[in-house]
Amino acid sequence: MEPIRTFSSRLVALPVENIDTDQIIPARFLKVTDKAGLGDALFADWRYDDAGEPRPDFPLNNESAAGATILVAGHNFGCGSSREHAAWALLGHGFRAVVSTYFADIFANNALKNGLLPIVVDPAAHARLLALAAEDLRARVIVDLRARTLTLPDGDAVVFPIDAFARECLLEGLDPLGFLLAELPAIELYEGERGASVRTTAGEDGP
Repeated sequence: MEPIRTFSSRLVALPVENIDTDQIIPARFLKVTDKAGLGDALFADWRYDDAGEPRPDFPLNNESAAGATILVAGHNFGCGSSREHAAWALLGHGFRAVVSTYFADIFANNALKNGLLPIVVDPAAHARLLALAAEDLRARVIVDLRARTLTLPDGDAVVFPIDAFARECLLEGLDPLGFLLAELPAIELYEGERGASVRTTAGEDGP
């Protein structure tokens, strides 16, 4: 998993409220056994017409969206089912962060565990980001995960909340299993000392 520390990007705005996981990645794409290609299916029913051609009016199909790694979405993003594929599809497309005023809990947890940063901002900051995306297609913002800030081109920094453990994992590029494996030497040391203590105690209590 790629670490998230500090990065800058242009914005892609999709200010639609209550975007659910079936809209993010329709159910027909959930039969795959790996993550390859899921980025192409991101928002498939909105992004492509019945012939499979890109809809020119959809934000992800604009030339200005190419290479952008921050999506500014509407309120209650990621509601609906618990499919982890939603986070995989966003990552597969190239997004590193999604900004909203609220995320569904399961989606937010899936995102954090897979290396996608859900950034919650207040309505005023959200409105400024949407206006920025509409007014200046070249404008870039800076995400600093260590400082927990999203900095606008004018220098204003918005502080966002994030769970301390999830933040540490993202900074190190670790999922929960990777975190446990990184602690393996300490775990083995503890288990060795505990085993020795148990054996000594058993010997003292024996006949």
